[in-house]
Amino acid sequence: MQWTLVVPVKPLARAKSRLSDTAHDGVRPGLALAFAQDTVAAALACPAVAGVAVVTDDAQAGRALAELGAGVVPDEPGDGLNAALAHGAAFVRAAHPRSPVAALNADLPALRPAELTRVLTAAAQFPRAFLPDAAGIGTTLLAAAPGRELAPAFGTDSRARHRASGAAELRLDSVDSVRQDVDTGDDLRAALALGVGPRTAAVAARLLIVGQ
Repeated sequence: MQWTLVVPVKPLARAKSRLSDTAHDGVRPGLALAFAQDTVAAALACPAVAGVAVVTDDAQAGRALAELGAGVVPDEPGDGLNAALAHGAAFVRAAHPRSPVAALNADLPALRPAELTRVLTAAAQFPRAFLPDAAGIGTTLLAAAPGRELAPAFGTDSRARHRASGAAELRLDSVDSVRQDVDTGDDLRAALALGVGPRTAAVAARLLIVGQ
């Protein structure tokens, strides 16, 4: 089974505000773009992934991610993360009605294709399934089988909300790269320890945070 992933990317100028203690305003947009580029590149290298649909209204991000091979879907709802994901999933299903669809965070710069394959293979056993983030509070991936609505409930306490919605929680070991999203400086250090993609590594090298 091959999946189509929906990856939301907010306008870069507003991205990653919680990294303000680690990266100043002039660096954060480039860092957020690097996260997304490394995430999408790793996802497209995953044998279980047929394609990636990026939902964004940011022209720079759209161009950069299209160059990697992603499709770009305008964020026509303009009504936040869950609306963007539902819109992206509907766009994918209109073109590929029998495709399994998964929402994947855009801030997984340490993502490994082999680990993503393990997660998607496990998700294929359920109508809907999700993977909690490294903190155990949020969600980094939400999957829906063919014919099932994605029904995203990202945001505060999304792990609990996705569980309450009936999605199966995937309890997998050794998929740290799929769990490690980056919202804070500590998250970035954890991702760097796992080993990030080349674009994130290049930007992060200017931050002088390693070992702090």
